Amino acid sequence: MTVRRTPIDPGRTTLRPPKLPRWATAALVVGSLAAGATVGLVGRLDSRVQWGLIAALVFVAATYGLSAAIEGRRYAKDRLAAILVWACFVIAVLPLASLVWETVARGVPGVDWYFLTHSMNGVLSWQNGGGIYHALLGTVQQVLIASVIAIPIGLLTAVYLVEYGRGKLAKTITFFVDVMTGVPSIVAGLFILSLWIMMLDFGYSGFAGAMALAILMMPIVVRSTEEMLKLVPNELRESSLALGVPKWRTILKVVLPTSIGGITTGVMLALARIAGETAPILLLVFGNQMINGNVFEGAQSSLPLFVYEQWGYGTEQAYDRAWAAALVLIAFVMILNLVARGIARWKAPKTGR
Repeated sequence: MTVRRTPIDPGRTTLRPPKLPRWATAALVVGSLAAGATVGLVGRLDSRVQWGLIAALVFVAATYGLSAAIEGRRYAKDRLAAILVWACFVIAVLPLASLVWETVARGVPGVDWYFLTHSMNGVLSWQNGGGIYHALLGTVQQVLIASVIAIPIGLLTAVYLVEYGRGKLAKTITFFVDVMTGVPSIVAGLFILSLWIMMLDFGYSGFAGAMALAILMMPIVVRSTEEMLKLVPNELRESSLALGVPKWRTILKVVLPTSIGGITTGVMLALARIAGETAPILLLVFGNQMINGNVFEGAQSSLPLFVYEQWGYGTEQAYDRAWAAALVLIAFVMILNLVARGIARWKAPKTGR
């Protein structure tokens, strides 16, 4: 049997639908910007933000109309959804980028070695000089003590809820963790103030502030760790148990190392929150312009409290110190994040090829 091959007709239409050319998006962007600028100039709109909003609306409408005419309504809706996703991303990133840019621009001139190694002892609000060593020392000590308290308790609570928790006790713990997640920071500070200082008659100290920070940190650690442990496949647990490994050792050697990356991310989110808290520190640590290395006795300071105090003075020199301290606080949180991610990558289980 012979098979006849029909030649392919060069003029035959293909099944691929028509597409907008690659340069269409760039052309639409340029045209939309020109239209926004034209409307802004004709309408005498002073705000460049209004120009940008008009250009964005023109771009969305022009893209949808052109795509619907050439590619069809189905592809036009797909492009519209993609534009909305990108718009939401830009809206979320712009305030963050603006905040970081403003803090870096205003804070970098005030950050030097003298600023990092001296306190505000003897420096008045309208004078130049002074530093944040006392506040930086207080922040490091308070965050470290809060982490030592909250991280083990949070991890063990999450392990109990996922691996062992059943019945009313687990539901009760889950309920109180959810309630603690929404507790305002001032309430945690008032609780430690009434219990530690007023009832037990201990004085203002960095340790009191650290306990309030631990209360704020604990539910975040529990929730994030719990979600990460739930993502570990049950097959890994069952395989380990089938080999005769005890459950506690399975959790320690299989479950926790598998989810260490997500757990570390949750811990860093909790650290980032407590590192910037001001209300509990204002109530319990009380503030101090001098260096106090004893976290268990006497008033201390912290970077958020330092920023709050300096901004409240209202002088140009105090504003500069506040911006510089804010930049140091952001760098402090970033360094903690990088260190934690490095530890998570180092401790993560290695998969062989």
